[in-house]
Amino acid sequence: MTGNPYHDDRGNKDRSITNPDGMGTTRPVKGGGVAVPVEKGGPFLIGDAMTGGYGMGADILHECTIAVEKGQIAVIVGPNGAGKSTAMKAVFGMLNVRQGSVRLDGEDITALSPQARVAKGMAFVPQTSNIFTSMTVEENLEMGAFLRRDDIRPTMEQVYDLFPILRDKRSQMAGELSGGQRQQVAVGRALMTEPQVLMLDEPTAGVSPIVMDELFDRIIEVARTGISILMVEQNARQALAIADKGYVLVQGANRYTDTGEALLADPDVRKSFLGG
Repeated sequence: MTGNPYHDDRGNKDRSITNPDGMGTTRPVKGGGVAVPVEKGGPFLIGDAMTGGYGMGADILHECTIAVEKGQIAVIVGPNGAGKSTAMKAVFGMLNVRQGSVRLDGEDITALSPQARVAKGMAFVPQTSNIFTSMTVEENLEMGAFLRRDDIRPTMEQVYDLFPILRDKRSQMAGELSGGQRQQVAVGRALMTEPQVLMLDEPTAGVSPIVMDELFDRIIEVARTGISILMVEQNARQALAIADKGYVLVQGANRYTDTGEALLADPDVRKSFLGG
């Protein structure tokens, strides 16, 4: 054990924590308030049968279900316009869920604002505009801990151990960093909240294949600490390769749900969504 929870070998590789069989065989699927306590049980985080959209507009999601267990990596993939990011935002409270619910550790949080969900242990990293470019790397990380009242230095050291380049550039303006380094700052800032769930919207967008592989390696390390990872990703093949659970969305509805390994092996999924 290294003493750094982002490096210790726990979490989604421990079969006692994850469900190695996922949801079974690949199958098509038809397609600021007060939290309400409910009975324990079910996935750690679930957006259950969500139907909704933005404002008063048309529904984008249609009975869409997305879930992730403690210490698992769940990946949402699908064609452009499938509702992947919309499903993520619905789980985080950024749009109206007109039907269905969102539950965290057995608690109904459907009515809570995104800020209240952060306080509950959820962290969201959007695809763009996810850092403060006019602040230093270290100031960005400090901003991530704005709700905390304890000593944040141990967590900051863990982030620097996870992303060593950020330690070297801690005094540099974040806007001067490369695209991959900016993504590391964004993920590191989210980790400063000490989340139970880390939500990533297209974390490898615009980065090189080498940087993408490095980011996926770091995401695996974070999951091994017991943090749940819910991720939208266009690099579907690579993302499913590290996923405990995969969701293929089409037109805002679930098309396939299974383990990442099973989805990669499914000929229909490969032909329709993975380029053969």
